[in-house]
Amino acid sequence: MSHSSPMLDYNPLDNLPTSAELPDSDDTPVDNELQNIIPNLLKAVLALIWATRNDWFMGVDMGIYDRTGQIRRTPIVPDAFLSLGVERLKGQLGRLSYVLAEENNIVPILVLEFVSQTYGEEYGQKMTDYARMGVLYYVIYNPDHWRRDRHEPLEVYQLIEGEYVRQPGEPVWMPEIGLGIGREVGICEQWQRDWLYWYDEQGNRYPVPEEVISRLQQRLEMAQSQLEQEQQRIAEMESLLTKYRKRFGELPENCF
Repeated sequence: MSHSSPMLDYNPLDNLPTSAELPDSDDTPVDNELQNIIPNLLKAVLALIWATRNDWFMGVDMGIYDRTGQIRRTPIVPDAFLSLGVERLKGQLGRLSYVLAEENNIVPILVLEFVSQTYGEEYGQKMTDYARMGVLYYVIYNPDHWRRDRHEPLEVYQLIEGEYVRQPGEPVWMPEIGLGIGREVGICEQWQRDWLYWYDEQGNRYPVPEEVISRLQQRLEMAQSQLEQEQQRIAEMESLLTKYRKRFGELPENCF
């Protein structure tokens, strides 16, 4: 008489590696420092304009893992991404990677890819991957090689019915985020060139930290100048009062 072995209810998804066990990136080196400076500038501006909010996170050169990527330990690594409705700070060390299963399956609402000298499928496979993941806005910034690639320097796509549709105008307003994104010549780290910036609904650019510091410095210098002028005026009044006392004595009490 044969006895059949009991069936085990095994689900491979129950034992997926966690963010602490997964690679935080794909270890692909960037082509140049702009690939890091540009997204970090956007992140720094967000830290200013959303200083009181704790429901957002912007990752730079950080791996994103959906279920398939988690199983295969193969992340998608954009130059930057923005998620809303998640904790801004997580754990003592912060996020090591962005694992959807650990973020209530909240997909980034925006992904940024910077096109550098080495073409990285920004207009091809990556667009397909982000659409499959459900990323609402896909931003491709190609300031130096757009003619080579036969595209525009900045293209913003919105996911509509599973397909990315390019959005007209610049800056492009994204109501679901409450921000616009566009280009402008400016200075960052003493480097004057075309940069990506955030904008409000009226098309006004949000200042970068260096500009905020500069404006505060100007206000401080103006306040110091006003203080010095007031101190000088008080000193002149005290000098006149001293001369009066020497000539006429103390002022009578009923003078005032």
